[in-house]
Amino acid sequence: MWIFLNDKFVREAEAVVSVFDHGFLYGDGVYETLRSYGSRLFMCQQHVVRLFRSAEAIGLTIPIHREHWPELLHESMVRNDVGTLQRDAYLRITVSRGVGGIGLDPGLCPSPTIVIMAKPLVAPAAALYETGVDVILATTRRNLPSALPPQMKSLNFLNNILAKREALAVGAFDSILLNWEGHLTECTISNLFFVTDGQLHTPSLECGLLDGITRSIVMQLAKEQNITVAEGRFTPTQLYRSDESFVTNTSMEIMPVTSVDRKPIGDGKPGPLTRALRSLFSGARERFLEPASLQ
Repeated sequence: MWIFLNDKFVREAEAVVSVFDHGFLYGDGVYETLRSYGSRLFMCQQHVVRLFRSAEAIGLTIPIHREHWPELLHESMVRNDVGTLQRDAYLRITVSRGVGGIGLDPGLCPSPTIVIMAKPLVAPAAALYETGVDVILATTRRNLPSALPPQMKSLNFLNNILAKREALAVGAFDSILLNWEGHLTECTISNLFFVTDGQLHTPSLECGLLDGITRSIVMQLAKEQNITVAEGRFTPTQLYRSDESFVTNTSMEIMPVTSVDRKPIGDGKPGPLTRALRSLFSGARERFLEPASLQ
C-alpha cells in the first residue's frame, strides 16, 4: 500500500508516526472518510470542507490548500489500484496536531501530521440490505455538545468505541447513543432515521450529532418527493413504535434497521419508504459525484 505522509507518498512500511505525535498521545486531530464510485469521488468537496471546518474548530491549520486535496486523493487511488471499475475506493484522511513535547499545549507542535490512506471499499453484505439489521440502545451516552462538539470529526473517538463494544457484546450490528436528556442521537458511525405514518423523522443536530453528508442527501431526496421530514427530539419509545427505520453513512449508503433491542420495527422487514429512498439514492447518485472531467 502507498500512503501519503506529510508531503510525499511512501510505502506502508515507511509510513511511521512518532510516539510523540499528539494525535497518538492525546487524540488531538481530525479526520474524514470518503468513498468513490469507480474513479469518481462521492461528495468530495463537502468532505474536504468538513475536514477544514473540524480543523478550524480545534485551532489546527492544514498546510495543504483545499484545491489540492482532490488531486492527492486521486493519486492515492491510482497508486493503490482502487477507484476503478472493479474496485470502489475507501479513503481516510487523518490530520493530527503533529509531533511535539509531552504536554497539552498545542504550541508544542510546530506542524501537523497528514496521512491519506486508500484501500478497496468493503461494503456490507448484500443480504443485510434485504433482511435489515438489528441495533441496540447503548448505555453509553453521547458526549455533551458543550464538552466535545459533534460537528467536528475528532480523533477522540472513545465515546463511540464504548458504544460499539456494547453492540459487539450482544451480536448487534451497531448501537444508538442517547444524549444527556435521553433523546436519540445517532449510531457509532451513522445517522439514524425512522418512519411513522409515512413521515420521515431524524434527530436534530441540536441533540448532539454529526451533520452526516449522506443524511443531508437523504433529507434532500425525500423533500424532492414531497415526503415530510421532521427533525426533532425523539425518544426510544417513538423509535420502538415506528413503522420503519434505517441508518446512513457514506460507505453503506442506506441500511435498513428491522429491530431495535431485538424488538421488531414494523413487520420486521425493510419498509416501503426505506426501499424507495434506497432506489432514489441509487438513481440520483450521479448528481453527487465529482465531474467526470476530474477523474
